[in-house]
Amino acid sequence: MRSGGLGPAVTEEGTGDGPLDILVRSTRDLLRPEELVREATRDIVKQEIRGHLERTLKENPSLDRELREAVKALLEARAQEYAALLRVGACTARLGLAAVPAEIRQQLTRDLITIFSKELGQIVERSL
Repeated sequence: MRSGGLGPAVTEEGTGDGPLDILVRSTRDLLRPEELVREATRDIVKQEIRGHLERTLKENPSLDRELREAVKALLEARAQEYAALLRVGACTARLGLAAVPAEIRQQLTRDLITIFSKELGQIVERSL
């Protein structure tokens, strides 16, 4: 079968390389029933596990409180890690600048300030 002059010949299985063939193949891939069933089953299992864990925490308030405190400590540790990484980066930049001749140092300082401000903005956005 021909694709009406819009591309190469198309076989019944849609194995041509035209845009329509690519669209048909990708749509067929999206609608694979075994994938849909597997994903739906995974979601159901996750819901059941989540429900069981929530009931367990509701029945044991001290465990719930301890878990919340542990998560809070983890988030605080991550924030401290980011702060330490920023400090190390700043020290490294200062060391590099100290090793460069004065005339080049001024231009590098301006460039580094621009780069660090962009990176810092991205880190803050990702952490929020």
